[in-house]
Amino acid sequence: MDLYLVGHAHKYAVEQMLLTLFPDERPVYPAADRPGDRAEIALADGEAACRLTRAGRSGTGRAPVGAWSTERERVRREQQAVKLAFYRAGLAWGVPRPVWGALTGVKPGKLMARYLTEGRTAADFARDFDVSPERAALCEKTARAALEAKASLAPGDIGLYAGIPFCPTRCAYCSFISGAVDANAKLVEPYVRALLTEMERTGAGVRETGRRPVALYMGGGTPTSLTAAQLDAVCAGLERAFDLSALREYTVEAGRPDTITAEKLAVLGAHGVTRVSVNPQTMSDRVLQAIGRKHTARDVLDALALVRAAGPFVVNMDLIAGLPEDTVPGFRRTLETVLDLGPENITVHTLAIKNGSYLARRRDALPDAAAVGEMVDHAAERLEAAGYEPYYLYRQKYMSGGFENVGWARPGTGGLYNLLMMEELCPVIAMGAGGSTKITGPDGSVRRKMNPKYPGEYIERMAGENGV
Repeated sequence: MDLYLVGHAHKYAVEQMLLTLFPDERPVYPAADRPGDRAEIALADGEAACRLTRAGRSGTGRAPVGAWSTERERVRREQQAVKLAFYRAGLAWGVPRPVWGALTGVKPGKLMARYLTEGRTAADFARDFDVSPERAALCEKTARAALEAKASLAPGDIGLYAGIPFCPTRCAYCSFISGAVDANAKLVEPYVRALLTEMERTGAGVRETGRRPVALYMGGGTPTSLTAAQLDAVCAGLERAFDLSALREYTVEAGRPDTITAEKLAVLGAHGVTRVSVNPQTMSDRVLQAIGRKHTARDVLDALALVRAAGPFVVNMDLIAGLPEDTVPGFRRTLETVLDLGPENITVHTLAIKNGSYLARRRDALPDAAAVGEMVDHAAERLEAAGYEPYYLYRQKYMSGGFENVGWARPGTGGLYNLLMMEELCPVIAMGAGGSTKITGPDGSVRRKMNPKYPGEYIERMAGENGV
């Protein structure tokens, strides 16, 4: 769609709303005015206005900028007004109301937390962004969990992340930086050595600043794709590099059940791991096959039995609504099976169709938005009835139906690292290929530092920095 920005340069805000209203459209900025599908978004005299023309029909929308006291707040309010004007023009044109209304960000909980700390309510939030009361209530619960976690932090507390970018196979929906272990076998051992090098260097810096890790997350990929000896080396390296005496939570993604063994679990238990993810995504063998997994639902049950026998781990299990070949009844059966297994945490994701994934080329096999909505809404109702509480929430681009991902937990078992990372409550130091370090400022700003994306590049970088 042709976009014309008048009196401002808030391209990102406009493009985010374009994606929300018309997911299949891409922004075009013509050098000169021309006929066709278009949106003109203007900003003048404290008000944003939009005129949207598409398929021969038009719609208009307006939104005030409102008062502001700092330059940063002015920019934020202008961006919000521009998005709201575009949103209202879209609804006037005939776009069905998105499930999250005019919200485009991936972290609605951060915005809700600001409302709550300023004395505003979930009803104010719902009104200002045209969010349904149900979604606003869900967001309020997760925002309160984040505020509680923030209040528990001391100055100098940080989160740590160690990335292991290897999996048994690549799932059809995956766009993460991960490679199949068999195809990348020659990289695994050099990668572990490079990661140990980065840990040593990073740990020295953290100790010098007096910071202390309170949550440690080993993710990927699938860390349990490593051998037991390699896992032991990584865990021991973390212990040497960092003072873990203040650690409140230690999570390892053992997401793929075909990577879990009693020997590896014994290693994790010996190093003080407290939380383990066993992620089936679905308990349907047909759907597992469709997403490229080489294990069965029975393997998930066997893996979970090993985890329960190995020690008192808090267990998280991930599910995805909207997978290929899945149906609403099939998703409900998966949810009931997982509930019967009694994990402390259940994370319900909505399928996000990323450009780097196989499913970006196979949209015809996916449930439609209405079916995904039934899955997500049923999960929320069923989990609350079973005693689980929502504790973190985030959204992604290109999500089926524009829904959300929600972490649910039995009381007192929510994942601290997830809150630190998603709600940006404190600095999170990331190590490994594709790692994204986030340094939070007292004004709410976030600075990011990215590691090299691919394992080979990462190994070369670590070797170069050590003069090898």
